[in-house]
Amino acid sequence: MPFKGWRRGRSSPEGSSLRDPGRHFTIVTTASLPWMTGTSVNPLLRAAYLEFSRRGEVGVTLLVPWLAPCDQKLVHPNAMFETPEEQKAYIRSWLAGRVDFQPAFDIHFYPGRYAIDKGSIVPVGDVTECVPEEEADVAVLEEPEHLTWFHHGTRWTDKFSHVVGVIHTNYLEYARREKDGEKKEKLLRGVNATVARVHCHKIIKLSGAVQDFARSVTVNVHGVSPHFIGVGRKIAEATGTETSSFSKGGYFIGKVVWAKGYLELLERVAEYNETASSEDQLALDVFGDGDDFKDVIKSAARQKLPLTFHGRADHAGENTQGYKFFINPSLSDVVATTTAEALAMGKFVVCARHPSNEFFSTFANCRTYSTREEFAVCVREVLHTEPKPMPAEDLRRLTWQDATERFLDAAEPDPPPAKLRNQIGQKMSDFFAAACHNTMTASEAMRCLVGGGAGTLLNPTVDLADWRPDEWSGGVMDRK
Repeated sequence: MPFKGWRRGRSSPEGSSLRDPGRHFTIVTTASLPWMTGTSVNPLLRAAYLEFSRRGEVGVTLLVPWLAPCDQKLVHPNAMFETPEEQKAYIRSWLAGRVDFQPAFDIHFYPGRYAIDKGSIVPVGDVTECVPEEEADVAVLEEPEHLTWFHHGTRWTDKFSHVVGVIHTNYLEYARREKDGEKKEKLLRGVNATVARVHCHKIIKLSGAVQDFARSVTVNVHGVSPHFIGVGRKIAEATGTETSSFSKGGYFIGKVVWAKGYLELLERVAEYNETASSEDQLALDVFGDGDDFKDVIKSAARQKLPLTFHGRADHAGENTQGYKFFINPSLSDVVATTTAEALAMGKFVVCARHPSNEFFSTFANCRTYSTREEFAVCVREVLHTEPKPMPAEDLRRLTWQDATERFLDAAEPDPPPAKLRNQIGQKMSDFFAAACHNTMTASEAMRCLVGGGAGTLLNPTVDLADWRPDEWSGGVMDRK
């Protein structure tokens, strides 16, 4: 496929505001419901609230991956779809129960493969081809590095007038925990920085927990759905009555893979209970499933930890309500959606003093720690006291309406460098880096070697509903 080096996007003049009427936003993400992960839920809600807040003024399209049946069985075996239209109906049905308005944005699909060795979805072919030219105005790449690791074809910045990348995941932390982690981390750091720079005009880091990127700002642009806000308001209204709003103790919820905080969870519970009195022992209910589910259960049982595993659950469901405190010791998060949801429901949150939790630490019911001694102090407090009612201003900061305004502010185009020489130098540097990456990803052998997967270079030539790819094969550097 030819590399289109300097062609600009279609519509808006360079530097025009994202708040101008007539803009069209294409939000592209790396996962989709019914896979309950942050990169499926948060971009979906961003699309809904962006369209709702600017209804009649802007267009919004959500572009999500479509998985063939062989991959659906691995990712969401209890909810299989024969056509993209069936999955679209499922997404809209789920969303209708989470927002208090009727969403009107479009949902489109691009082909993706579930990379078993990565535990994530890899795009197939040039995803920009899935966007009509008349809609190629503003692209919001949720996980831009993930979307472009193996991208071959048109640069996103060539097709779109303005491209914003939102960094969700601390991939360096995941790489660091694997075999030869230091080497993988160093390599991945360079790749992430390069692909994000050449495919994005602006980068939004959800927190300071991730690596540095060119042309970046750090702002939490995520919110929580009205359901959680409503629970918090009811609890605030009930405060002062003789009956506590919380009938249960503590819990944790999250995808069950070691890198998602489960290693730290087991360590913190074991350390605390070693010295805690019998009446202050910490017992937790744990919700979630994932690749390491059996291993985590075995490890907890071997250490005789009072953790009860309940499998997958929706944080908005009845079985996760009534808990007084949420413990999230993860050090790999960028911003934990579950932490925001727990705060919105009026619960205590105990989390590490870490850049990923800086936003949450400003809320009255959040308790942070750096040492095992501080963790113990936090746990004893949440065991024996009640959370404070959340002020209306704090609840507002957690809403998607507020997050959408923060997003639009953060995503605005930067002014060009003051010196023309610097502006030209920046564009030339980006152009040559993009050309080099595009050349490397054109090789099927190279793609397979570095983990892009066989058969992912070109878009399928059949309808997505009829697409039947071969079994996935990982690269030499992928974890086995």
